[in-house]
Amino acid sequence: MNIETLAIQSTQFHDANASAVVPPIYLSTTFEREADGSMPHGHIYTRASNPNRNSLEKAYAALEGGAVGMAFASGQAAASTIFQCLKPGDHVIIPDDAYYGTPALLEDVMRIWGLEYSKVDMGDVEAVARSFKPNTKLVWIETPSNPQLKIADIGAIADLARHNGAYSVCDNTWATPILQRPLDLGCDVSMHSATKYFGGHSDLLSGALIFKENSPLAEKARQIQALGGAVPSPFDCWLILRGIKTLPLRVRQQSANATQLAHFLSTHAGLEAVHYPTLESHLGYEVAQKQMLSGGGMLSIQVKGGAEEALRVKSKVKVFVRATSLGGVESLIEHRATAEGAHSVSPKNLLRISVGLEHIDDLIADLAQALS
Repeated sequence: MNIETLAIQSTQFHDANASAVVPPIYLSTTFEREADGSMPHGHIYTRASNPNRNSLEKAYAALEGGAVGMAFASGQAAASTIFQCLKPGDHVIIPDDAYYGTPALLEDVMRIWGLEYSKVDMGDVEAVARSFKPNTKLVWIETPSNPQLKIADIGAIADLARHNGAYSVCDNTWATPILQRPLDLGCDVSMHSATKYFGGHSDLLSGALIFKENSPLAEKARQIQALGGAVPSPFDCWLILRGIKTLPLRVRQQSANATQLAHFLSTHAGLEAVHYPTLESHLGYEVAQKQMLSGGGMLSIQVKGGAEEALRVKSKVKVFVRATSLGGVESLIEHRATAEGAHSVSPKNLLRISVGLEHIDDLIADLAQALS
């Protein structure tokens, strides 16, 4: 089944009560039992399961080609769950360029708990191979990376993890299953901040884990999800299910816009660098061609003149919105080092751009005047 059809079919709900085409929202926190104590529909309490969340989790699994989908209250809650599945003394390999919350979570929370981690340039497969230790249990891949859009070879790194007895997890937030299929490439888990492209309208907070198999890792994550309770509300699940219906259309148009914008910016005299996977100048171009259908809706630019000039450019935009986050229908721009704070490792002259659904001519014109 083609992904456009799957995005619709996987989110449909067959309402036995009223035959509604659009699903109802089940706000109930508890569910009635039969006299013998049985649960006729399998639900007992919304922290453990809910009809809206069940529908969403099935859609996640279908879209990523996995066996098990799980929905969480945020992307960080999903990441936390994976790390909590490990044991004190275990070792994790993560990218040297990643969403700043991932290393922060490991350093400020999980390291104190006893989890070890190492950073590595995941564009260098040999460097990843050298990073394994006897206690390495998980490799965390993020490709394209945030914010420098480094590309990691998912298949090669997943093979390394498997050979070393470790799980592989890919943060697939930026590419989405429309453009990249980590589970098909050998990863054990695909992770998302569903706040971004799945929701698609900057109005909800949620995260997702999709497991290739119903493995012991998946079983442990399900236990933590139910006991910890970091789950999205029924309404947020309903919103994401609605967003998924247009996910293929939005992502492909955002990617097309970003591609044109990246090519325009790649020749601009005021820029030091343009980071976008399908530019032939990109170091990860060949790998991106192999594992991505297109470059996605995100790009970053480094402005000549340092942080001061980058901030000046950001201050002059009129169509782009100066805000954090990504994946919504509106185009956003931010000075990433400022957003990440004092411990940021992002270049001080880097602006991260989330390309939306505005007309590409207007987006190009806006950055052209801001850079002038």
